[in-house]
Amino acid sequence: MSGSPAENALPGLIEPAAPTQHGRPNLDGNRSIFAAIAFLGAITAALLYVAYSIYIDVDASGARPATYLPYILLFVALVIALGFEFVNGFHDTANAVATVIYTHSLPANVAVVWSGFFNFLGVLLSSGAVAFGIVSLLPVELILQVGSGAGFAMVFALLIAAIIWNLGTWYFGLPASSSHTLIGSIIGVGVANAMLHGRSGTSGVDWTKATEIGWSLLLSPVFGFMVAGALLLVLKAVVRNPALYAEPKGAEPPPWWIRGLLIATCTGVSFAHGSNDGQKGMGLIMLILIGTVPTAYALNRALPESSVATFRTTSQAASAVVSQKAAGYSVIGDPRPAVTAYVAAHTIEGGTYPSLAVLITQISDQVERYGSLARVPAEAVSNTRNDMYLASEALRFLVKDKGSELSPTDITTLNAYKKSLDEATRFIPTWVKVAVAIALGLGTMVGWKRIVVTVGEKIGKTHLTYAQGASAELVAAGTIGAADMFGLPVSTTHVLSSGVAGTMAANRSGLQLATLRNLAMAWVLTLPVAMLLSGLLYVVFARVF
Repeated sequence: MSGSPAENALPGLIEPAAPTQHGRPNLDGNRSIFAAIAFLGAITAALLYVAYSIYIDVDASGARPATYLPYILLFVALVIALGFEFVNGFHDTANAVATVIYTHSLPANVAVVWSGFFNFLGVLLSSGAVAFGIVSLLPVELILQVGSGAGFAMVFALLIAAIIWNLGTWYFGLPASSSHTLIGSIIGVGVANAMLHGRSGTSGVDWTKATEIGWSLLLSPVFGFMVAGALLLVLKAVVRNPALYAEPKGAEPPPWWIRGLLIATCTGVSFAHGSNDGQKGMGLIMLILIGTVPTAYALNRALPESSVATFRTTSQAASAVVSQKAAGYSVIGDPRPAVTAYVAAHTIEGGTYPSLAVLITQISDQVERYGSLARVPAEAVSNTRNDMYLASEALRFLVKDKGSELSPTDITTLNAYKKSLDEATRFIPTWVKVAVAIALGLGTMVGWKRIVVTVGEKIGKTHLTYAQGASAELVAAGTIGAADMFGLPVSTTHVLSSGVAGTMAANRSGLQLATLRNLAMAWVLTLPVAMLLSGLLYVVFARVF
């Protein structure tokens, strides 16, 4: 690797030379006024759809606002949250289209529209597990007061910090991770919140969950590099057709069967990206909705009345399990402070079990009194939701921390009750999925060029071959899909760009070390910079709100 200024410059700031001799793809496409009008029309229609959906939900809940200030804050917060998903679309999804563009399997303008559509489908069909996995990282005291000034400061700080870093890395053509950025922002808010309240910064985050997510982010690019390289070597041993391992000839598309394979892998990565990354915005939007219009969104009013009978059964069984552990203790007064202290510190005190038992009983009494979640009056909705969320988090930590002291039957009982609580509080309305899907899908069609050039031209020293593109995307789609099943966020960017690097290494094509160094630097800096940005913004917004 030479030390020329061009090679050592940041990606996005140099004009690549190597691919032009093989027929660099046309990345400019055909700009059309009709396409611009359709794009703006889609954005306008999406915003109107969101506004109409909120109006219908609030009207159905019977809420009558005394002031319009919450709705102004709601509008601003939703625009920022959907803006994050829009930026996520053109920042991350560029990785999915780079291989089909640089192998001439699809024209650039067709590829981004194709990818945007399957990102849209991925969001719509996602499970929601990742959404609430992200939310679980936030400090429980902020979750419980999400409608307060501190709650708004939290949401605005972490979203704006994530957008700033994403736009900065995009500007320099660096495929940094939106997942990594968002998680760093969440941790920064948690640390700043703890320090503002005179506690150690380490007490403001669920470090167990953060470590679990951190490992998934750390290992996924290593997995992508190794498995994509290994897959390429297996393909070479099994499929002996030389056309698969050749570079594109000029602007000529590959043979139809190779083209079909590459389009299929692009489709898989796009769908998997939508199903995983789209959920991050969903979880934050639900926090915004719960904080601004709790009457409509704090509890899942769509649950049938028959679910009350199931809730009653699981509640009684869970109360019996916890009460056995509370033998010899009694609670006088409010049980919530003791349960909140346990969730924050994970330390069992004398009053933890009896307080949790009382809280479970009180939740059951509230549901029994109203007959269904749809009948909980507006003034009681927030309290009921907070009690349910607090009990669910306490049970999650209890099973994890004290699982060895509980029998398998007890663990099954507590998990069944937790599931009932989560069905009531952790839900995503269809319109939220549609709004995020539109934002992510439209974002895919904008600003993708910088990242595509980095992935397609600046990782390896030779042009991307058909087999390399297919191997990297197959591994990326499989990794992201598996992570979605386990409710873990992974970085599409890290997995796919490291997969391309792995295939270059396996093929002995050579790697552009300057680019890899810049990618590694972005990977290392993302977490601390996002933490610092969000922490500082949280301090500022906490004073403003």
